[in-house]
Amino acid sequence: MSDMIFKPLEFRTLKVKNRVFRSNMSGRFDNYDGSGNPARINWETRFARGGVGAVISSFVPVHGRGRILPNYAMMDADDKIPFWREVGKRVHEFDCRFILQLSHGGRQRDITGIEYPESWSSTSKPDPLHGFEARAMTENEIGQVVQQFGQAAQRAQQAGLDGVELHGANGYLITQFLSSAINDRKDGYGGQLENRARFLLEIVRSIRQRCGRDFHLQMKISATENNNAMVLREERGNTIADSVQVCKWLETEGVDAIHVSNGSYFPHPRNPAGDLPVDEFLRVYDSMISSGTKTLRNFLILRNDLTGRLFKRQWEKERGTVIEGLNLPDSAAIKQAVSIPVICTGGFQTASVIRAAISSGQCDAVSIARPLIANPDLVKMFERGLDRPPVPCTYCNKCLVTVVENPLGCYDETRFITREAMIRDIMSVFDPPPYK
Repeated sequence: MSDMIFKPLEFRTLKVKNRVFRSNMSGRFDNYDGSGNPARINWETRFARGGVGAVISSFVPVHGRGRILPNYAMMDADDKIPFWREVGKRVHEFDCRFILQLSHGGRQRDITGIEYPESWSSTSKPDPLHGFEARAMTENEIGQVVQQFGQAAQRAQQAGLDGVELHGANGYLITQFLSSAINDRKDGYGGQLENRARFLLEIVRSIRQRCGRDFHLQMKISATENNNAMVLREERGNTIADSVQVCKWLETEGVDAIHVSNGSYFPHPRNPAGDLPVDEFLRVYDSMISSGTKTLRNFLILRNDLTGRLFKRQWEKERGTVIEGLNLPDSAAIKQAVSIPVICTGGFQTASVIRAAISSGQCDAVSIARPLIANPDLVKMFERGLDRPPVPCTYCNKCLVTVVENPLGCYDETRFITREAMIRDIMSVFDPPPYK
């Protein structure tokens, strides 16, 4: 087809039928022990059915200490392989590839659970926004986590999945090592950029040692961190120049693609860019008050009319005016520096914007999260000739706030005929049920 969106994308060892990826987005669909269940399968296959070329899984912890919320399916042991094999099998039925996102939250954990109350990180400093506390990892512990990533990738390969993505963005553990604003280590894993990237590069080498050179491996990176967006006294963190160098090292080590994002914590004014739904935030944030030293402060700030307005005003100022294609300038800079494909995320839901981004050489593909929650068949709409869905995503961000307590789905009532219709859509992830 002449339409750039539907031109297949060829990586070194993987071919994807079009240029639209379902980006990673996480929901509490699974069992407390990290085993998966049918709701997760229904969730992932929804987007494969809707026409995306590849699904990047939700945040998949490589170890229980690395999960950000309970009820996330993990890849921490061999007994998880059969479940993920079934997920991949179901996604493949729609000629869609499935890439498992290997993740570790480090200090950025919303609700820790009972097994691992202590968080590990590159630093012993709590994060500046929520006050999530952590302890700086020893070199022995760093080695353990490096091997956990390698073992998880090997399990994904054994499950017949199409590849893995390292979640090195948005403030999670790999970011905590990469970031000049977070990493305050004085040993060989801190200081200059080469040392801060050592943890990541050791993970890549562990995966290549276990899985060989032909298993697809990509990396998600916060190209510009904007670490001081909401806490102005903090350092800005890594710049695009820093990230370009990291991506060059990743290509040299055999990484097959770069996935470009933004922000050194999550949520962040520029990721996901959009509204800060204060009322919904207050309804669920009480679940996190005991998680950090600053969570109660944040709750009280947002509950007060004056301080809540000031907080939201700062959020909107740092967000800026661009939502769709927010990360394209960073993506273009990375694409100019490497020869491997570059995927860009950032609120995409307009076919002409996606075509222009690809044809201009700013990226090779886009990844989409919220607009696909709103319209899971978005790609099929593009196939029918629509430039934009009739009822587009409003970037209200209610989906990503309410997920702390509720199923992931679209919570913008203005997009539905009735509230009941919205609830039916949210609950549809549980259909078909595990048994009848």
